[in-house]
Amino acid sequence: MSCADDLFIANCHQILSEGYDETGNDVRPRWEDGTPAYTIKSFGIVNRYNLAEEFPILTLRPINFKAAIDELLWIWQKKSNRVADLNSHIWDNWADEQGTIGKAYGYQLAQKAIYKEGEFDQVDRLLYDLKHNPSSRRMLTNLYNHQDLHAMQLYPCAYSLTLNVSGNKLNAILNQRSQDMLVANSWNVTQYAVLVHLFAQVSGLAVGELVHVIADAHIYDRHIPLVRELIARTSFPAPVLWINPEVKDFYQFTVADIELNDYQTGEKMTRIPVAV
Repeated sequence: MSCADDLFIANCHQILSEGYDETGNDVRPRWEDGTPAYTIKSFGIVNRYNLAEEFPILTLRPINFKAAIDELLWIWQKKSNRVADLNSHIWDNWADEQGTIGKAYGYQLAQKAIYKEGEFDQVDRLLYDLKHNPSSRRMLTNLYNHQDLHAMQLYPCAYSLTLNVSGNKLNAILNQRSQDMLVANSWNVTQYAVLVHLFAQVSGLAVGELVHVIADAHIYDRHIPLVRELIARTSFPAPVLWINPEVKDFYQFTVADIELNDYQTGEKMTRIPVAV
């Protein structure tokens, strides 16, 4: 059984057995038919993934790895907010009339600030410090810009990444305000685990830990039977991540440079309803 499966199963058991049921509360999300999308939720779940030991992706069901990497590069490399720059339709429900998600995600990473070393956007600042000042305790990004929230089609869920180098190992903390456990948990963990690997490779570092902090970890009411069926499945060993060793520039990575080998999974879960 993979570590990612172990943690996911434990998280879901905790939410289902001990979580707070918000049925009847005034909630924002709605199902496609307009009815309120209630959740059972747990506050303050913290998971640790040792990236040096295995790659953390769910094997209980397949995660669309290529689509996850495409979205990751869309946000962190292209720093885009245009849905046409994606090769999937996962953001279509949140696109505005201009075909963007507003001043969210990639838009925020692209905003530049003046430092004593020069002008950087948020990603370039991380890359600069990893190479020139790896002992820094100031390596972080923040997508939750309060003055721009009104212009975002969706407030950032995974909003902050903090990097820390200990010895030759790159560690990271991902802070997330809200997480749909069935739809997004393994998706986000997969993406940020890959991001740590990419940053480590272009900085001449080894990977260490990814710590994932979730403020509101929830399971939607219509997902409960799906989650119960999922966590009863048999797990498989973790797959192996391959990254093209020839790429030394973060902005040169493509989806084809990042692969999973020996990814065995349970059956695909189809028609998972998504609350908007």
